[in-house]
Amino acid sequence: MYNRRELVTLTLAGLAAPIFNAYVFTRGRDTAVGVQTRSFRDLHRLSGADPIDGVIAALVSCRVHHCELFAPQIEPQFVMSHGHHGMSSMARQMMRRELRKWRLRAPESQFRAIGQRFEMAGIAIAAFDYSPDASFSDEEIDAGFVMAKALGAEILTASAAPDIAARIAPFADRHRMVVALRGDAAAADPNAVGSVASALRLSKWFRLSLDIGDLTAANVDPIAFLRGQYRNVATLRLKDRRRNHGENRPWGQGDTPIRDVLRLVRDENWPIRGFVDYAYEGPAAPVDEVKKCLAYAAEATT
Repeated sequence: MYNRRELVTLTLAGLAAPIFNAYVFTRGRDTAVGVQTRSFRDLHRLSGADPIDGVIAALVSCRVHHCELFAPQIEPQFVMSHGHHGMSSMARQMMRRELRKWRLRAPESQFRAIGQRFEMAGIAIAAFDYSPDASFSDEEIDAGFVMAKALGAEILTASAAPDIAARIAPFADRHRMVVALRGDAAAADPNAVGSVASALRLSKWFRLSLDIGDLTAANVDPIAFLRGQYRNVATLRLKDRRRNHGENRPWGQGDTPIRDVLRLVRDENWPIRGFVDYAYEGPAAPVDEVKKCLAYAAEATT
């Protein structure tokens, strides 16, 4: 993990570049795709260290200029997905309440400052991955939009579960912000693709976030789906999976037509952002595996 001084040195050395407002696949090698920052899953929080520096340094090292920022990476870790398996349900509930308090009390200036740090490194927060579930209060859902706008994000990505999407819709309308609904259910049931698309009717600000690996695993052709729905698609999660609910694979070893998808979006000049979602277990560190994915994408679009 880089400290702040090392990060500034990297930036001044020319690894960072100006923010590009254009969409992807139209600016050449360095701006072809971005990264979903959840991909850097080895960036553990250290006592006294600012985790945001680690995320920015990883993006700078990968020479990308826009990202989909994973919300837990900028939130206090009151709730973690690991390390608390033996915790009592009461303790988990207490931690969940503390996280809610933080979301509702954190000032906008805090998120504007985070966005400025990314911008200084030449990285645009194009999308903010904030995923309400049934435990979220309406105030927490609203807070996600406030955070996203303060960070400078164009898009908020969220669950497409019908009940959650219905709750998000009035906030999307109020904030006049694009929400890219993730078609997570499509990975388990190809019929769910239609229900995800039908959710678009809930708000004029709703679009789709397609995980082309999960579509492939559900035996849905990403190319055919994109040709039919490209007007409704805001973002792509890029990963490689086997068909028939198969596993995630290193890029080029699965059945997902990543190259064809990237070339299609580029050639049609569709305003769709794409993000590497490193999901397989590679032999190298996640930052290095993400670099391999980016090189694969660059080769496909040059």
